[in-house]
Amino acid sequence: MEYVGTALAEMTMPQISPLAGEPIERADAERLAGVLKALADPARLRLLSLIQSAPEGEACVCDLTAPLGLSQPTVSHHLRILTEAGLLEREKRGVWAYYRLVPSAIATIADLLTPPRKRATKRAR
Repeated sequence: MEYVGTALAEMTMPQISPLAGEPIERADAERLAGVLKALADPARLRLLSLIQSAPEGEACVCDLTAPLGLSQPTVSHHLRILTEAGLLEREKRGVWAYYRLVPSAIATIADLLTPPRKRATKRAR
């Protein structure tokens, strides 16, 4: 089995939220913007949803083309972008590639976009 992806895990995400009340560094803003750009597509958002709701939380490209109504090359393109952004993990099994969400990446993005006061309230519960 070969795992590919998780660029988000490999790169350092900003330690400071753009909503923290302090300026975010340019490099941090560029990294976060790259990940958010990967998310800013309806087909990619649907892919994340379909993969997360699939049995065992993973799906093959062959399982995703019909629900999206897109061709296999187009779906593969979107999956590659999500994988390069670190939002998906890819596992090659024979000729097929299976994708699953990287929960820590999704949690990191959610945390960065949650204002600090709301984060403190959320953790106190």
